[in-house]
Amino acid sequence: MKTSRLVFVVALAAVLFTGLFATGGAGAFDFWWWMGTNAVVLLAAGFLLDPTYAPALRDDFRTHPLAKIAGGLASAAVLYGVFWAGNHLLRTAIGAPAGQGIDRVYGFREGATLLRIALTIALLIGPTEEVFWRGLLQRNLAVRFGPVRALGLATALYAGVHLASGNAVLVLAALVCGVFWGWMYLRWKSVLMNVVSHTAWDLLAFLILPFHG
Repeated sequence: MKTSRLVFVVALAAVLFTGLFATGGAGAFDFWWWMGTNAVVLLAAGFLLDPTYAPALRDDFRTHPLAKIAGGLASAAVLYGVFWAGNHLLRTAIGAPAGQGIDRVYGFREGATLLRIALTIALLIGPTEEVFWRGLLQRNLAVRFGPVRALGLATALYAGVHLASGNAVLVLAALVCGVFWGWMYLRWKSVLMNVVSHTAWDLLAFLILPFHG
């Protein structure tokens, strides 16, 4: 992808996510509708601006898909364990402020049915965030800066777009997830594995076995 196009998609992601986290939604256009819209817009921008995007995804999804799905599920369990330990550590070391930050993350569920949240995560957020942040952004950054620097840059940008939330716990969570999924992509070069990991982890941490309370 040309540098100008790469800068454009990064700026677009920053604008979309800053608006989302700064407001938490706009009336009936709540957090989940906005997240879903972000996903569609970024996915469309990626396909339009990077002609190598779709072929790379097709090749990935066709090669050893069952092994990649299994790897994604296993990695989601590992990441969940990391957050389980981190949840207890933060609540013990920092106390109420950490608990309040964690509970604020779960506040995004207010006003939306669990079914809509689950479908948005499974069909839009989990898949498209990995396709965009790792499959498009990290892959293109690696061409210019090398794989390790690309991981660092993509992770910094991923965590950075969460700053507008004003929630240090959310930014820390995004940083940890960015490092984890960025390393996975660096190691296995599989967006499919990352998609399964991200989606399964989101469903576990946000709906099935949440950390708040």
